[in-house]
Amino acid sequence: FCYVAASRKHKQKILNKQRGIGMSTKKTTKRITWVSYEELLLEDLKDPVEAAAYLKISMEDEDPRIFLKALSRVAKANGGVALLAKKTGLNRENLYRTLSSKGNPKLESIDAMLRSFGMRLSVEQVTPQRRRRAAA
Repeated sequence: FCYVAASRKHKQKILNKQRGIGMSTKKTTKRITWVSYEELLLEDLKDPVEAAAYLKISMEDEDPRIFLKALSRVAKANGGVALLAKKTGLNRENLYRTLSSKGNPKLESIDAMLRSFGMRLSVEQVTPQRRRRAAA
């Protein structure tokens, strides 16, 4: 499955690697057979700026499970849930449950997780979209 938060940068990296498949002319060079989207994404999410943008985009989705999945991926990229539990002081088993698709985290848990990544929650005003008039 693909989330809204998949940016052009991630897609471009995958395309660039896929273009190189089978293009090797040297026999000693290993060929790339396939590229894992998840591996590339986790590598990119180690960068705090990328992680913040990824989480921000995932929050714009109406489905809260998208944000929880994104938060889980950021945690995995930055040492895993066990390390996150140590940093936040939250229970590891509860964090796994919280970050699952059926999770229902408390605001204080989300705040603790985000702060461990060097981020914080913020609220911004949404500008109303203009309605189009129906053609008569």
